[in-house]
Amino acid sequence: MRALLSALYGLAAYLASQAALLYFIGFSSNLVVPRSVDVGPSAGWQEAVLTDVLLLAVFGVQHSVMARQGFKRWWTRVVPPVVERSTYLVATCAALLLMFRCWLPIDTPVVWRVESGPAVMLLWGLFGLGWLIVAVSSFLINHFELFGLQQAFSPLRGGQPAASEFRTPLLYRCVRHPLYAGLMLGFWSVPVMTAGRLLFAAGLSAYVLIGIAFEERDLLRLFGERYGAYRQRVGMLLPRLRTFHPAGRRDARPTTPHTHRTGG
Repeated sequence: MRALLSALYGLAAYLASQAALLYFIGFSSNLVVPRSVDVGPSAGWQEAVLTDVLLLAVFGVQHSVMARQGFKRWWTRVVPPVVERSTYLVATCAALLLMFRCWLPIDTPVVWRVESGPAVMLLWGLFGLGWLIVAVSSFLINHFELFGLQQAFSPLRGGQPAASEFRTPLLYRCVRHPLYAGLMLGFWSVPVMTAGRLLFAAGLSAYVLIGIAFEERDLLRLFGERYGAYRQRVGMLLPRLRTFHPAGRRDARPTTPHTHRTGG
């Protein structure tokens, strides 16, 4: 019964995280969803800036602290290890829902407004490409482990989650953090950049960079010199020259999810 409950909880957390991620894409682009980064209740700019900065801080602190190995060691004394990742996703969904509900748009000044048809199409194409890279990257490193399903269902299969191993599949031969690179592309590739949208993109970009620093510290501690050599050879978010390797070569890249993760 406990194994079944863990699996059901993991499935519910997975579905909730996917729904929150889809809403986040619409929220960040002002597309489809009823409230977004530029669509919502009006407020004075001081109130809006303070509110939005606090919302970004809540998301950043939750997403960062709960991903740290020290917190996980303590937290798994409270929740079973097989649903630790699922609980992390539930907390992330709560932080995102708070952002979606309470974000206050800041319409002016407009930092840039692109009106040329081809340029607008190019920017939306880059936006879509960024989120496509995020999706592909998640499957390259094990999508279902990243979103907790593999761990939650492991008791039903009568086994333990597989141990981490080193490999650099496809995009990870070009950059160390393609998922984060895709997020950055999605944050900034919009034809209209309001002040509120700039705050949103800059805040989340800063969080990503800080998160990478913490994550790489954890990965170095976990995988040692092999990850250090990989980091020297392969760029963080942008490709370096000669970062491609022959097919099948193994490097210091875990197939398990990163120790720190943005947007779920």
